Amino acid sequence: MTEAESAETGWKPMAVRSALCLVFTLIGWGMHSQWAFAVAYLFGGWDLAKKVWEGMREGEFGTDFLMFLVAVGAAVIGEPDEGAILMFLFSASGAMERFAYGRTNREINSLLKHAPKTARLLEGGVEREVAVADLQPGQHVRVTANEQVPVDILIERGESACDESMLTGEAEPVTKTTGETALAGTLNLHGVFEGRVLRAAEDSALQRIIRLIEGAQHLKAPSQRFTDRFGTRYTALVVSLCGLMFLVWWLGFNRSPFEGNHSAFYRAMTLLVVMSPCAIVLSVPSAILSAIAFGAKNGILFRGGAAIETLAGVTAVAMDKTGTLTEGNLHVIGVEVIEGTEAEILAAAGNIARLSNHPMSRSLARDAAKRGIPVEAPGDSETVAGQGVRATWRGQPVVLGNRELALTMRPGHPLLPPPRDASEVWLISTGMAGRILLRDRLRPEARDLIAQLHAAGIKTTMLTGDKSGAAMEMGRQTGVGEVLSQLKPDDKVAAIQRIKAGGAVVAMIGDGVNDAPVLAAADVGIAMGARGSDAAIEQAEVVLMNDKLESFLIARTLSCRARRIIKQNMILSLGVIIIMSIATISGLPIPLALGVTAHEGSTVIVVMNSLRLLFKSSGKCC
Repeated sequence: MTEAESAETGWKPMAVRSALCLVFTLIGWGMHSQWAFAVAYLFGGWDLAKKVWEGMREGEFGTDFLMFLVAVGAAVIGEPDEGAILMFLFSASGAMERFAYGRTNREINSLLKHAPKTARLLEGGVEREVAVADLQPGQHVRVTANEQVPVDILIERGESACDESMLTGEAEPVTKTTGETALAGTLNLHGVFEGRVLRAAEDSALQRIIRLIEGAQHLKAPSQRFTDRFGTRYTALVVSLCGLMFLVWWLGFNRSPFEGNHSAFYRAMTLLVVMSPCAIVLSVPSAILSAIAFGAKNGILFRGGAAIETLAGVTAVAMDKTGTLTEGNLHVIGVEVIEGTEAEILAAAGNIARLSNHPMSRSLARDAAKRGIPVEAPGDSETVAGQGVRATWRGQPVVLGNRELALTMRPGHPLLPPPRDASEVWLISTGMAGRILLRDRLRPEARDLIAQLHAAGIKTTMLTGDKSGAAMEMGRQTGVGEVLSQLKPDDKVAAIQRIKAGGAVVAMIGDGVNDAPVLAAADVGIAMGARGSDAAIEQAEVVLMNDKLESFLIARTLSCRARRIIKQNMILSLGVIIIMSIATISGLPIPLALGVTAHEGSTVIVVMNSLRLLFKSSGKCC
């Protein structure tokens, strides 16, 4: 059984033992029975003793060790009833902590546990069932109605709609047709489609999510590093202070060393309880884990607590244009022919484009499918990084790509002048030459996002490699504060560093391979969608799986809520320790039971306060 599965069910036996501890404590009070208190110790101290023993074997003496000393000390001075109360409250709060941890993990695991195990592989027109782990890129699979997509595939035949809620948090079905990508783990709602495997199962969008979530739970926030200091050294400090105060109360104030609930030892035990930092230790990780769980359920993946705390303090946001401010789905708006026919150029371009996963290539392949262009496999092919594809088409060499690649096939031949407000893809071959014009669409939510960021006092900048004219027009449409165009990846990094040098905390939102360096340079990198490049997702601290810009605002609001709750938790837990410690040291008659109640009560309040992050709130961002 995994740690998460143990947490989901482990709180129940802990709760039963806690209840039995309470029952026998009450019997001990009513009947003045030492045996009843002994049984209460057994049930209430079972989990405590196990944790102390495990810690001692590893050389660790934490807060559990302090509680164990107090329970033993209460019995030694003849106050087993107060020791039993401590055991009950400690075991009850432990059960509640385990329940809270299990609830949080259940939110996360619900996204992951239904991953598909088998797939329908097509070979030579014959279908057979194979393990998903055995699928390789380039193979073809079939997905029927009410069946999960086994791996990320490019649909080549058929159409349907997929439920992507487990990846993106969006309940609205997403239409899927030829030329589009169906993601692993999503549910095919109706119809049958066939497609080519884009990547092995371990590299699918679903598995990337699993790795991100698993890694996030172990990455610590800055404030958590503060609470980590309350370990063995703090325990030694508390024990030493309690020992010193025992001598002061005994020898300095002439109190009885061990007899009664006013003795020096009794006061030392009370001080030991109130200085135990259980609530402090839980104040940060409980909030961070709850925020990660809520985000994952709603299509927002945080790579650890540092991302959550940093995002809450962002004062400037930089954004890529293509695929971030725009939909990233270019649409064919025209074909300009130099040689050959429009039909020949579209047929060649549509089929060669299937060899590449570049956004322009995906758009050409999707357009060819919509036009009903027959599938014809090109011959030998080679991808030219940053330029396009070389291939053989109907026995002739052909290039599909940018202007520079086209000139390698037609050196010295003049090409049409660059378009003013569109992107171009050239296709050059023997007896065939022309370009296809494409244009992206602004995301409908982009303008509203920019307006809300400006209203919050956040500076916005668009970073793009596009021409100045097209970039300025996009900036005008969105209302973005600053537009920087014709940038190479290193220019984007320099722009981020310049903004940071001005004292801003910078978030960068991007989706492409060329965005990876600038995502790494920002204070917090944010990758767009499950369809984003592997490089971008690996560098990002936050991933917006539903591919919607407005999710950035949700992520930032969640981060602000988490930071506020962390502050509340730490103020409460530290406040209780300081107030109760001062009261005890000053000589006020603080009963051990009151110290235990304050200690365990603050722990429970911290955990329950953190659980508020599992529920949606319309609270304003900081």
